[in-house]
Amino acid sequence: MTGYAVIDPATGDIVREYPTIGDADLAHAVALTHEAHERWSRLAPVAERAALIAEVARLHTERRATLAEIIVQEMGKPLDQALGEVDFAAAIYQYYADNAAVFLADEPIDLSEGSGTALIRRAPLGVLLGIMPWNFPYYQVARFAGPNIVAGNTILLKHAPQCPGSAEAIAQIFDEAEAAAAAHDHVYTSVLADTEQIARVIADPRVQGVSVTGSERAGSAVAELAGRHLKKVVLELGGSDPFILLSADDLDTVVEDAVNPRLENNGQSWHAAKRFL
Repeated sequence: MTGYAVIDPATGDIVREYPTIGDADLAHAVALTHEAHERWSRLAPVAERAALIAEVARLHTERRATLAEIIVQEMGKPLDQALGEVDFAAAIYQYYADNAAVFLADEPIDLSEGSGTALIRRAPLGVLLGIMPWNFPYYQVARFAGPNIVAGNTILLKHAPQCPGSAEAIAQIFDEAEAAAAAHDHVYTSVLADTEQIARVIADPRVQGVSVTGSERAGSAVAELAGRHLKKVVLELGGSDPFILLSADDLDTVVEDAVNPRLENNGQSWHAAKRFL
């Protein structure tokens, strides 16, 4: 799938199609996200960055029903699990908002000899690119964007082609939170880009790192590009988890424990057992 569209998983019908971003608009988005880092994120106190993420958390909670309905339609997540994912995403944002000052505080280091002082200080890198999967549209973005924004980075977010509706909803939340927190309006920028465009974004010297959650093929391609351009890279790739039963006193419980993870999220979970032995 190369275009962005919401396709009803129950019927296969196209609900809505979204245009891929143009090259000029993509270049402008990168420039604005870099500007947001230079003019706001790297200069703003931790408390201000945390306030932005706290507002993002609040808006997720306020809109939980609407957000849940979007991913039910996009990728077929059961409604109760969709609501749970929205709540989990809100909790992640709130966690980093609440703990930002502690996590980013300087850590003094005891010297083994000599005079002077030493410390560990966590400084932002700049613009980071996130390439997100479709199976957890809100959770995956939260755990990437939340901690990185409180740390002073800015985010370019390329969501999965199946998730333009949730990508749009998240971007709207960040737009409103940025205004409420008096932050720069491109601390978080959503780009509905294709593979060739993303390759150019990774190569852009203003982009300091990339994180991808997806297939081994996608991870291999991103890692190669990141290595070629000496960019920091984080990869979370697919797996094939075995469920191995050696012996059991309570077979009914074993069966329940085998079936439930396999069916969770309609079976679209990286940790679900794929082979039963």
